[in-house]
Amino acid sequence: MSQVPDLTDRQTLGLRKVPEVTLLFWIMKIAATTLGETGGDALSMSLDLGYLVSTAIFALLFGVAAGAQIYTRRFRPFLYWLTIIATTTVGTTLADFADRSLGIGYAGGSTVLLILLGSSLLAWHRVMGSVSVDTVHSRKSETFYWVTIMFSQTLGTALGDWTADTAGLGYGWGAVIFGGLLGLISAAYFWTKISRTLLFWSAFILTRPLGAVLGDLLDKPVSDGGFAFSRTTASAFLLLFIVACLLLFRPKAGKQSH
Repeated sequence: MSQVPDLTDRQTLGLRKVPEVTLLFWIMKIAATTLGETGGDALSMSLDLGYLVSTAIFALLFGVAAGAQIYTRRFRPFLYWLTIIATTTVGTTLADFADRSLGIGYAGGSTVLLILLGSSLLAWHRVMGSVSVDTVHSRKSETFYWVTIMFSQTLGTALGDWTADTAGLGYGWGAVIFGGLLGLISAAYFWTKISRTLLFWSAFILTRPLGAVLGDLLDKPVSDGGFAFSRTTASAFLLLFIVACLLLFRPKAGKQSH
């Protein structure tokens, strides 16, 4: 007589709870990371709550959203993208707190976060045997997935600020550079046999600094090279865009890989 699988086995055999990686996924990811920048700055700067308090608020939102995402039994697009947005907002304020309030600078912050991201991916691979999103179909693998995403979002914020501010390239050129790098990754996907997992995480990480410089481009003063839009207005528009994508295109869960 065959044994009935326990709860963990049933979850592992269930459908994935992460979306298909399509063009829509990347468009929404860039919109979400840009929203993370404008939304994070709106709370920490416009409302003058500061980086530490803002980080605590967004970290609580991330914890609740990620917990709900991990424990739900099927793919819920709104919950998934709420969790993504939560990682981008907490990534924004956490990176700003480390870089500015702690005084370690963008280069120092980027280095620390790169080490944390690499450690997360290494631990994920050692425990689960793969860091491919095609294998994210259990609570344990999904926990690694969200921790890695949170580190990547925070690293991306620091990289974006370092490129635009410390390197002196400005927000427009920063967007061109990170957009160009994403274009090269896209070309490698179609015309080379480079690991799809490596290309995915490279693109995933680079969309965050792209979103960071795009967000700053939208809301920084004209004298600083921005368009001087209200952070609240920009955040509301980006949120409406993401909601419209979810309602119109109804993203589906990706296919499971064992």
